[in-house]
Amino acid sequence: MILQADTLQTLADTQAAAPDTADVITELSQQVSATGQLLVSGRWDQVLPRIQEGLAGLAVSAIPRLTGALFVFLFFYAIYRVVGAVLRRALRHSRRIDATLEHLLMRSYRLIGLSFITVMVLAQLGINVTALLAGLSIAGIAIGFAARDTLENFISGLTILIDRPFRVGDPIEINGTYGIVEEITLRSTRVRTLNNEVMVMPNVQMINQKLINYGLKDALRIEIPFGIAYKEYPEEARRVVLRLTEGDERLHPDYPPSVVVTKLNDSSVDMVLRLYIRNPHDAVPMKFEYTEKIREALRKADIEIPFPHRQLFIDEAKAFERATWMRPASNGDGEQSSAFG
Repeated sequence: MILQADTLQTLADTQAAAPDTADVITELSQQVSATGQLLVSGRWDQVLPRIQEGLAGLAVSAIPRLTGALFVFLFFYAIYRVVGAVLRRALRHSRRIDATLEHLLMRSYRLIGLSFITVMVLAQLGINVTALLAGLSIAGIAIGFAARDTLENFISGLTILIDRPFRVGDPIEINGTYGIVEEITLRSTRVRTLNNEVMVMPNVQMINQKLINYGLKDALRIEIPFGIAYKEYPEEARRVVLRLTEGDERLHPDYPPSVVVTKLNDSSVDMVLRLYIRNPHDAVPMKFEYTEKIREALRKADIEIPFPHRQLFIDEAKAFERATWMRPASNGDGEQSSAFG
């Protein structure tokens, strides 16, 4: 505390002893004007001594403020480096902060720290920092209104990095599209789809739409629907389908597979095979694989897989008799005749 008080007192004494910046600028202007008059009048022999005198006076006037500004810069820059090193070490040892968020926090710290040091140095040089900050604030407000969408995506990007609804490498489904998160920036999120296309989504849409993350849990359940005819037995179909899952190491050992009846449809008994898998990246390939396996297994077991069809029943079949009576008949001359003559 005593060292800090002595340092602040030294800075205050230096600033009080140093001339004001406006006075220095006024003196410099007068020296330049006097030198110009010597050049115009043709007194070349007095120009060089005048320049040397002006530079010497400027050095004497500016050295106190430059010395104080240099001392302020070195003092706060040393603190900035020490705090930055401690902050970087703490972020790297944190389990809740990934590399993207760490990079963002360090960049924000550098921006804030260097801006603070710049303000302190400018204040030591005698520049009116308050007016400068007021002008920058007005310009910032104008830029904020002009770039409202960009700011919304920026804030949404911060929300994603802090709240972490998904990470790089997670399999997700958004707006009906399945893909793998490849990159998260402050403006957008890039998702690689099953067609190997890169979908660039603004961050504001990533947090405002329904999003399914398949990679947050250690086990993911997938469902493969199928149907059997009403004449078949669900228990027999269950045994046939569950036999397909035996020995599959991709399935999670703590959650056994199951087959359940989900609906009595118009033409079929709807059933679902439920599987819990270890790796969520296998979800889509395994759905395709087991859909084909179920079809072949039911066919080999002679279990009918129905398709939509309709049966038409006509009461007493009178409509067919009337249609026969009204059908035109052929007479002996090969002409058509009907019941209406």
